[in-house]
Amino acid sequence: MKFSDSEVERYARHLVLREVGGPGQQKLKAARVLIVGAGGLGAPAALYLAAAGVGRLDLVDPDTVALSNLQRQVIYATNDVGRPKTEAAAEHLTALNPEVEVVAHATAFHPDLVAGFDLVLDGTDNFETRFAVNAACLEHGVPLVSGAIGRWTGQVGVFAGRPCYRCLVPDIPPDAETCVAVGVVGALAGVVGSMMALEAIKLIAGAGTPLTGRLLVYEGLSGESRTLRVGADPACPACGG
Repeated sequence: MKFSDSEVERYARHLVLREVGGPGQQKLKAARVLIVGAGGLGAPAALYLAAAGVGRLDLVDPDTVALSNLQRQVIYATNDVGRPKTEAAAEHLTALNPEVEVVAHATAFHPDLVAGFDLVLDGTDNFETRFAVNAACLEHGVPLVSGAIGRWTGQVGVFAGRPCYRCLVPDIPPDAETCVAVGVVGALAGVVGSMMALEAIKLIAGAGTPLTGRLLVYEGLSGESRTLRVGADPACPACGG
């Protein structure tokens, strides 16, 4: 797989990076990544993956852009309000990097979407969808990068087989909060969404040590982070047994 002169210039900082280089950039160009949720986390993740030269990005989100989204969903502009999120996001991503194929799915997630992808990023804000994405990734053998935010705290983890996301969250927490109810600082979405993109790049390019089977928790108010190991649950409703 060869790069054009413009691609060599565009990806110059990757090409001279020892852990990526030409082989890693070729892997990025050949990769197909599905992003579920084009909101606070999916927006920055999609921007960085498009900029990194991921060959194909598919975006799944049934929602339209609302004015309240613009505090943290940095891929959109004021004149996008009312447009389908995936349509507007695809337009901005193509403007950022026309070398990337961007496919918009203005629909709710369904498991068949996962087939054929190298990696899935889940930035959705409800547990039903997270559980469905996790189950589909297990079924199709596709690694999952999962992120979540609320108030001042964010987390990102990588799941490839066992342990899976439901080893971490087996059931919907009875006290589950939403950003609509409790709020979220906008810049936190950028921090965690960028971490998700970073993990995706590491996984695709084969660089460093991804957070596979681990969860990184970032506390924005204190500026502290910690990494926890996720154990495989023998009774996990998704991958147990």
